[in-house]
Amino acid sequence: MPLLPAPGLARTLTYATLVHTVGRGLWLTASALMLTRSVGLSVAEVGIALSAAALVNLVVASPMGYLADRLGPRRVYLLSGFALAVLTAGIALAGSFVAYLGLAVLIAVADSANVGARGAVIAGGVPADQRVRTRAYLRATTNVGISVGAVIAGAGIAVDTRAAYQVLIIANAAFFLLAALMLIRLAPIPRVPAPASGPRLLALRDRPFLAFVALDGLMSMHFTLLNVALPLWIADHTDAPRWLISVLLLVNTTMVVLFQVRASRGTADLPGAARASRRAGVAIGAACVLFAAAGGMPTAAAVALLVAGALAHVVGELWHSAAGWGISFGLAPAHAQGQYQGTYGMGFSLGRMVAPVLVTTLAIGWGTPGWIVLGVLFLLLGAAIPPVVRWAAGTRTPAGEREAVAVG
Repeated sequence: MPLLPAPGLARTLTYATLVHTVGRGLWLTASALMLTRSVGLSVAEVGIALSAAALVNLVVASPMGYLADRLGPRRVYLLSGFALAVLTAGIALAGSFVAYLGLAVLIAVADSANVGARGAVIAGGVPADQRVRTRAYLRATTNVGISVGAVIAGAGIAVDTRAAYQVLIIANAAFFLLAALMLIRLAPIPRVPAPASGPRLLALRDRPFLAFVALDGLMSMHFTLLNVALPLWIADHTDAPRWLISVLLLVNTTMVVLFQVRASRGTADLPGAARASRRAGVAIGAACVLFAAAGGMPTAAAVALLVAGALAHVVGELWHSAAGWGISFGLAPAHAQGQYQGTYGMGFSLGRMVAPVLVTTLAIGWGTPGWIVLGVLFLLLGAAIPPVVRWAAGTRTPAGEREAVAVG
């Protein structure tokens, strides 16, 4: 696998994504301590603000994508990138819950616009058969950037002063600004005029696409398995050493960087992407069973089962990501790629809202039976996507010219 896509739009996006996600890694690693120790929020206030931001992200995702279609995706991508930089820098000056809550809501709006516009930039500037591959490069790059940002954040956390956290916030904003400046090199992508008739927010009326978004969003709960449920399970319910938590996270990140592009092969068309979703459900379901089996086992057996489960999980993660890109691009009309990519992102917001309670209740509260229930749930979600894609593909073929879409 080449380390970079071919010169052109995809490579520019890759460089900008690397810089942007270094800033994102800073935030993800240090935000909880920044907000409680620097801004002075309570843990409850942080939770309320994050929930409010997630809700706003869910509500505005499709309208922001529509805006990218109408104004031009490159323009919205640039403006949202600059807005993220300015708003993030404002957190360094925030000194109250109300101030941070206002910034968090505005950041959620800008982030939604950024996500939808990026999808529309790829749809408008990359050949159809290379879109999923481009997204795969960007995801691999994202993991590299977040890892670098996490290392940088460690220095500020070690100092643990208000000034150090403010420096981290400003550094985060600076990376966002630099990434936006790099996007100026992108060639303009023409605006797509709205249809003369019909609904403006077409994606929100597209029932089969919304069904896919809901299923895919619930599948995305598997990210919480690795980041939340598995560390708690290892620490409190197995005899595996706690340092294994970091090893498994490192294995996941490394495999995404090395294999995401390769895993995207065969998912550029709807049938291939749908089959990858089904395989993802099987792999993630198997991971849940392996994690469950580690509970109560001797140390060596527990470690072996947890490593096997983490490998099965990351394979499912790679297939799930690639499948989602292929389906979301493939089902979107040419004039509405921005709003469809924004609506596709709503699924992940849904997953983030549901996952913490559901996953921890089942995996940690119920223990081994809960892991089995989760495994069956992921298996069923993956199996449900191919028929939904068949349904959606059928609605996009003109009457009288219907072709069989072999998704099975």
